[in-house]
Amino acid sequence: MARHNDTGKNGETAAAIYLQKKGYTILELGYRAGRAEIDIIAKIGNDIVFVEVKTRSTVFFGLPEEFVTKTKQKLIQKAADAYLLKNNIVEESARFDIISVLKGEIEDEIYHMEDAFWPDSLEL
Repeated sequence: MARHNDTGKNGETAAAIYLQKKGYTILELGYRAGRAEIDIIAKIGNDIVFVEVKTRSTVFFGLPEEFVTKTKQKLIQKAADAYLLKNNIVEESARFDIISVLKGEIEDEIYHMEDAFWPDSLEL
């Protein structure tokens, strides 16, 4: 596996552990629907949370969360719709979060943005 793939997977693992410590239940990791993928699907209370994780070892080119483009948001929404339909989930509310992981020499910096984007604001 390429080094950048390792960095991404390590970030997703760190994000999942972070969410569990905050009381979230992890439902899926790396959920795929066609060419769309959601890094983490979690639940807290009555909310289903679709999480995109962005990991970087440096901010030289920008903060990790700045790399979640509108195109990526649309793909995440499509995968979320597929997940909700497949699992017949209609009662719970859903939200879209971004977790930014900045790799550190001693420990990672994790920044969690709840409700980072909304499907209604996307141009579909």
